[in-house]
Amino acid sequence: MSIKRYGVGGSTGTGGQKLPFAKAVEAGGWLYVSGQTPMKDGEVVEGGIIEQSRLAIQNCVDIMQDAGYTLADVVHVKVFLTDARYFQSFNKVFAEFFSEHPPARVCCVADLVVDCKVEVDLTCYRADR
Repeated sequence: MSIKRYGVGGSTGTGGQKLPFAKAVEAGGWLYVSGQTPMKDGEVVEGGIIEQSRLAIQNCVDIMQDAGYTLADVVHVKVFLTDARYFQSFNKVFAEFFSEHPPARVCCVADLVVDCKVEVDLTCYRADR
């Protein structure tokens, strides 16, 4: 089994910090997408939980699509919210992406190291990989 890493060395965080991890890692048909925040060009976008959720999920989707996976390949999603009151709003956005192929999911409340409201990661699987 080989391991392929995506986005190594090309990711930047807040303030232009070079991030020391891959955007995703693929092994044996599994793709693990690193946690994504509502960030564009190394900066968190302003907005409420709806806008931030949409961008965090879209960032994951962009990475997995670049690796050749689709929403139908997503088997598990982890969600970190900074406030439990965001749960219902996040679910509405989540359904926009995953209503046709709902994955398993965990959602918890946690402090995040980036000043945003949500972080999302996901795991995909394709037997043909």
